Amino acid sequence: MKVIKKGIRLLLFSFGLVLSTQAQELNCVVTLNYNQLFTQQNTDNASLNQLKNVITDFMNARRWTNDNFNPEERINCKLNINLIRSPAQGVYEGTTQLIVTRPVYGTNYETILLNFIDRNFNFNYLPNNPMYYNENTYSDELTQTLAFYAYIILAVDYDSFSKLGGNNYLQRAQQVANLALGVNPGGAPAGWNATGNDRRNRFWLVDNLNNQLMLPVREGVYSYHRLALDTFTENPIGARTQVMNLLTTLQQTNRVLPGSVYINSFFDAKGEEINKILLEASKEDRQKAFNMLSQLDPSKTELYRKLLR
Repeated sequence: MKVIKKGIRLLLFSFGLVLSTQAQELNCVVTLNYNQLFTQQNTDNASLNQLKNVITDFMNARRWTNDNFNPEERINCKLNINLIRSPAQGVYEGTTQLIVTRPVYGTNYETILLNFIDRNFNFNYLPNNPMYYNENTYSDELTQTLAFYAYIILAVDYDSFSKLGGNNYLQRAQQVANLALGVNPGGAPAGWNATGNDRRNRFWLVDNLNNQLMLPVREGVYSYHRLALDTFTENPIGARTQVMNLLTTLQQTNRVLPGSVYINSFFDAKGEEINKILLEASKEDRQKAFNMLSQLDPSKTELYRKLLR
């Protein structure tokens, strides 16, 4: 499966020369916004300036798989961090937005695979403290959270190139979450909490993706990318059929897993794209698509209403 995925990734790039230099898997662009901390006395600007580089190096310089990636094959992703509070020196609370993209064959277009909002990006950090990551032990909140993001990035990318190709990385992400769940006898940190009211945190994201009931969606996501987006210019009618099939699958899965954070994140990533793909579909399909989309993703109902023109 790795070989298949590797070959497909190579096809998506139109470079005349394939570079022989091996690279790490991720090309993660990190932005760090800490404007809200300026008025707080515990803010250490020098520490925060270093933090962005530390996070970037942790994501991009580490090898996360046994696969060999050429530089042009690295997975593009963004980590937008917004720090909101610093209740004590070296203690930070904030949010992150994780965006993962991949190229579409035969085009210059990059499609969004995942758009996940993490509302509990809370951690301790002091400058010059090294970040050690071991898959079998819990180290600290920042390290565990970033490792979790890395495995989720790999999982959704591999899922888009081969059917259920991200299984290995979902298992690793689940292990990261399990270690975080067990670190505090009084209850897991907020981002990993399985019992609270927040059903859109890291625990529920990986739980959704590993759920057997979500397998048809993950298989449909593969078909969406390989049989719809990657072939759209040659076969737009067939591509729209694949999109409609995925919407039907999402509707069926949503009935048994209502409020799924993965399905919500999927539409945050794909809503506008799906709308554009289906604008030229038949009137009957556009009506069906609107009915499903407005039910699955009601916050974008006005966007989807364009399908009824």
